[in-house]
Amino acid sequence: MSTETRSTGQWTGSSLETSPARPRQLPAPPCAGVGSLDFCAVYEEHFAFVWRTARRLGVPEGAADDVVQDVFLVVHRRLHDYDGVTPVKFWILGIVTRVVAGHRRTFARKHSRDVPHAVDRDGAETTASTSPAPVDQAEQAEALRLVVSLLDELDADKREVLVLAQFEEMSAAEIAECLGLNINTVSGRLRAARRAFDAAYARHRARTRWRTA
Repeated sequence: MSTETRSTGQWTGSSLETSPARPRQLPAPPCAGVGSLDFCAVYEEHFAFVWRTARRLGVPEGAADDVVQDVFLVVHRRLHDYDGVTPVKFWILGIVTRVVAGHRRTFARKHSRDVPHAVDRDGAETTASTSPAPVDQAEQAEALRLVVSLLDELDADKREVLVLAQFEEMSAAEIAECLGLNINTVSGRLRAARRAFDAAYARHRARTRWRTA
C-alpha cells in the first residue's frame, strides 16, 4: 500500500485523524452480567466503536443501526461464552465481523445502486462544509474520500482484514484470533488486500491522468 499521504489517501498516521462523531445511541437489551463482564458497561464503552467498525466494513449508514443492534443482541446472548481472557474489544470485533457478513448479501441487494457515501476515519458520513476550510483539512477530506472509494473496490474478505490491520492496528495474529482464521490465511489475505488496494489506486491515478490530459 502506498505511503504517500497526500497523493494516495493513506489512512494511517495523525494526518488523517478526525474528530469522532458519536452515532445515535440505541436502546440496549436488559442489563446482565457474567463475573466481571457487565453488559451495560460493555454496551456503553463499545457502542461507538461497534458502529464505526460496521461502517468501515462497508455497512451503509442507513443500515448501521440495525447491524449494531444485532451485534449487541449477540453480545448479550453470549455473555456466558466470554472466556475472560480475550480482550473484550477483540471478542466484540469477532462478533461484528460475523454479523456484518451475515447482513452483507442483504445490503448488496438493497443498496447495489446506491452511490457510496464518503466516511471519515470514525465512520461518520462526511459532508461539504459551507465555510472555507484550511488547505490541510481539504486535503484530508479528499484523502479520506479516496480511501473509502478504493476500499469499495475490494472484496469483503480483503476489506475486512485491511480495515482491522490499518484502522484497528491489529497484528496478523490478533486478526487471526478475532476472525477464527489461520495466521497464514490472514497474512496471505492481507498481502493480497494491500496489492488490490495499490492496484485500485493505480487505476484511480490512470483515470485522473486521462481526465486531465
